[in-house]
Amino acid sequence: MYESTTSGGSWIRPLRNAAQRSQVHLVCFPFAGGSAGYFHALAKSLEPDISVLGVQYPGRQDRRHEPLIEDIGRLADEIYEALAPWETQPLALFGHSMGSVVAFEVARRFERENRRAPLALFASGRRAPSCPRDEDVHAADDASFIANLRSLGGTDPALLDDDEMRRMILPVIRGDYRAVETYRAPTAQTVLNVPVMAITGDRDPSVTLAEASAWREHTAESFEMTVLTGGHFFIHEHVAEIADCVRRVLLGLRSEGTRPPHVDAASQSRGQS
Repeated sequence: MYESTTSGGSWIRPLRNAAQRSQVHLVCFPFAGGSAGYFHALAKSLEPDISVLGVQYPGRQDRRHEPLIEDIGRLADEIYEALAPWETQPLALFGHSMGSVVAFEVARRFERENRRAPLALFASGRRAPSCPRDEDVHAADDASFIANLRSLGGTDPALLDDDEMRRMILPVIRGDYRAVETYRAPTAQTVLNVPVMAITGDRDPSVTLAEASAWREHTAESFEMTVLTGGHFFIHEHVAEIADCVRRVLLGLRSEGTRPPHVDAASQSRGQS
């Protein structure tokens, strides 16, 4: 269950019960079709030092009656405003797939408005904004769209096999796909003054290692890349390793009180299963 709170309204969901004891809050942005609760396992692995705030996009679960937002910029605007109650505390951003792009845009808004910048951005399972592809999976017929979801492995096959469940979830996932597939960064040279860690699967069909490594082009601070075994949803099997990466980076920043030394993009750590 989500922790009861009024902070952040319907957008921000503190997960588990570590929020008041933690040194840092990690804001987690779901993938297309995903929800805030997906990050419960990560929250458990990070407590009590780091608490997790899950972002709940409209159109799903308890927000299922709200209209979808099929534009990354509008999503980022709403989430940025919803995070206002938390900005006096140290925040870091973690996104997976579509969530990485939304997190990147939220970080841009913090900098643009001269608000307290996030400690770090963790971009998981997504190519850098400087590496757009021309994709229109969102416009495919249902059979082709479902085949794509099956190939990525992030959706329970039982849901895709059930007619009623398909009618419920496909419009939501399709809307998220439309948002991320039509997204383009303001410029390919958009740079954050925030450390970035790219995390990717070595067999992810939607992200090459070069595309993941290109996140280094979007930070003027330190960059690091971690490669884990698996496909697009490698995070299912690597919660502990990802938690270790997050803890090492964020608690290191908090204890030093400074940005970490620059890590060259060619220096990559490889996770082991």
